[in-house]
Amino acid sequence: MSASDTGHQTGANLPALLLHGQPGSARDWTLVEDAVGERLKTIAIDRPGWDGRSEPGGLEPSGRAAVAALDGAGAARAVVVGLSFGAAVATWVAAEHPERVAALVLVSPAANTASLQPVDRLLALPGVGYAASAGVLAGAGLALASGRVRQRLERTFALPDDYLRTASRRLRRPAAWTAFVVEQRALLEELPRLEERLSEITAPTTVVVGTADTVVPLEASRQLSRQIPAAKLVEIPGGHHVLPAEHPARLAELILAAAGPGGVYSSASSRSSTSRSS
Repeated sequence: MSASDTGHQTGANLPALLLHGQPGSARDWTLVEDAVGERLKTIAIDRPGWDGRSEPGGLEPSGRAAVAALDGAGAARAVVVGLSFGAAVATWVAAEHPERVAALVLVSPAANTASLQPVDRLLALPGVGYAASAGVLAGAGLALASGRVRQRLERTFALPDDYLRTASRRLRRPAAWTAFVVEQRALLEELPRLEERLSEITAPTTVVVGTADTVVPLEASRQLSRQIPAAKLVEIPGGHHVLPAEHPARLAELILAAAGPGGVYSSASSRSSTSRSS
C-alpha cells in the first residue's frame, strides 16, 4: 500500500477508502476505480474474514481494519465509501472516529434496522442459518460458473463477465460461507446500536440506492438519509444492489463530488489495494 503525507488534507488530496459488502472483496470496486482513474487516490481493502487470512467479525473488526488501512496509506482523513454491509462499517467509522472521515458515501446501505428483511433473520439462525447460507452462496457460485447464466446477467444487469467469474469462485469457498454467517448475525445484533448513533454523524453524507434494489428496501435507504443529519439521497433509476458493477461511472462521479472541489490526487500512482487475487 502506498503512503502519502499525513498532514492537513483537503479535497485536492483526500483518498477514497472503499469497503465492500457481504459477500465481497476489494476487487468489487475495480470498475469504480477505473472510472475514477487518476483523479483521486483509492484504497480498496478486503475486510476481515474475506481476505483469506483473518477471522470474520462484526462492525468493529472491519472498522478497525478500515482505520488501519488509512494509517497504512498515511491518510489522516478520507472519503469513506461502503457497499451494503460495508456501508454499516463506514457508518461505524464515522461515528467512532469522526476525525478520520471527511465524507461518507453509503451505497445500497444495510446500515439501519429498516434494511433488515425476514431472510436476514433466517440466515442468522444457529445451524440452519449456516446451512441455508452455504446452500445459497454455493448454489449461486455454481450457477455463475455457467457461461449462459453469466451472459444473461450481463445483458440484464450490465454486470461484466470477469466480475461474475470472480464472484463464482468466491461464493464456492467455505470460508466465504462462514464469513457471511458471522456478519449476518452481526447485522441483527449490532444495527440497533449503530442506529442509535446515526444522529451523531457530522460528516457530509451521500446515500446512494438503486430503485430496483431487492436486497435492501428502497424505503430503508430513504429513511437512513433522514436519520443522518444533512444527508443527501441519490436514487439511481432501475439500479439494483451491486451498483459498483452496474453503475461504476455514476458512483465515481458521486465519490469525486464528495471529495470536494479540485478532488484530484496529485500522486502519480492513484490506486492502492490490499486485495488478494481471487
